[in-house]
Amino acid sequence: MRKIVYIVTDRNRTTLHVGMSADLMKTLDFYKKMPNLFFDSAQQLTRLVYFEEFKTEAQALSRFKAVSRFTRAQKERLVRSCNPDWIDLTAGLDYENMYMRKVNNQSLLPLAV
Repeated sequence: MRKIVYIVTDRNRTTLHVGMSADLMKTLDFYKKMPNLFFDSAQQLTRLVYFEEFKTEAQALSRFKAVSRFTRAQKERLVRSCNPDWIDLTAGLDYENMYMRKVNNQSLLPLAV
């Protein structure tokens, strides 16, 4: 089972939250549906700016602990290393999931007539 370590932020980049999840899209949906659960309304964590995928939970947990201990400057450097414009990466993940659902739901036609 794959595990993902991620960093989300608000629109003003005032908060950088590190998390770990097995289902990133479900976690991000939860953040959007419950914006005031962990943070106040000004800090709605809606932008996924960084993520790493791991094959084992032990690897992911080790990386999660390391990134959680990073200073803000180190987290910003990590995000800028692969996402210099701080673009929300959720759209790309959602497109990938939608595409996979579409491919899996299509019926296969025989090649020979």
